Amino acid sequence: MISPGSRYVALGSSFAAGPGVKPLLDRAAGRSGRNYPHLVAEALSLDLVDVTYSGATTANILTDRQDQAPPQLDAVGPETELVTITAGGNDLEYVGAFLRGSLMNTLALPATVLGRRVANRIRARVSYLRDDAAYEAVANSLVEIVTRIRESAPRSRIVLVDYLTLVGPGTRARLDVPLNEEQLPSIVFLADGLARAFSTAAAKSGADLVTASVASQDHAIGSAEPWTTGFSLRPRALGGFVPYHPNEAGMAAVADLVVAHLRTTD
Repeated sequence: MISPGSRYVALGSSFAAGPGVKPLLDRAAGRSGRNYPHLVAEALSLDLVDVTYSGATTANILTDRQDQAPPQLDAVGPETELVTITAGGNDLEYVGAFLRGSLMNTLALPATVLGRRVANRIRARVSYLRDDAAYEAVANSLVEIVTRIRESAPRSRIVLVDYLTLVGPGTRARLDVPLNEEQLPSIVFLADGLARAFSTAAAKSGADLVTASVASQDHAIGSAEPWTTGFSLRPRALGGFVPYHPNEAGMAAVADLVVAHLRTTD
C-alpha cells in the first residue's frame, strides 16, 4: 500500500486530464482539479504531480514536447512512489475518429436532400480501421514508458489505467451518438484493440493494470448512468460539453477503481 504523503505522478492524455470536468486548473492542458489523479491523491493523502495533458500521445510522455510542456516522464524522479498512466488513444486517433465520424454524419444529414451518394461521400472521409501493427505499437510504447519509469524511480508502483468505455451494450445511433449501425461496431473494434494493448503492455512489463474499460461496460453512452459524454455541437457557454470524454461520475469511478486496486494488492 502506498503510504500517505508519497509522491504520485500522473501521466496521460485527456481521459486522465479531464477536460470539461470542473474546476479547470490548466486550460492549455485541459486538466481538471477533479480528474481521477486528483481524486486518488485526495483519497490516499498523496503528494500529486499531475502532468496529464489533453491530446497527448505516448510520444509526448516519452520524448516529445507538447505545446510548452516537456515530455511527461520528466516529472518522474527517484522520490516517485506511484505512477498512473492513461495514454495511447491518441496514437490510434480513437476519440478523434469518433468525433470526426460524428461530425461528418451530422453534416451528411442535410446532404441526403441532395442525394444519398453525396451523403455517403461525406461519411466515407473518416476511417475507423487500424492494422495490428498500430495496436502493437501502442503496447510497445506503454512498455517503454514503464521501463523508463523504473529507471528513474526504481521503488515506484506503476499502474496502467485503460480507457472508459464509450460504446457499450446500450449505446444506439441517435443524436448524441450520430454514427450509423455499421459504424458503431468499428468504434467498438478500436476500443477493444486499445484495451488489448494495455493488457499486453501490463503482461510484458509487469505493471499493474486497472481495467476501467471492463468496469464501465454498463456505463457507456446511452446507459442509465453514463460515465462518459455523448456528442454535441453546442458551445460550452450555451450548455455544451466536451464530447466523448469522461464526465464527473466517470472520473470518480476510475478513481475508486484505482484506490481499490492499490488497497487490495501489494
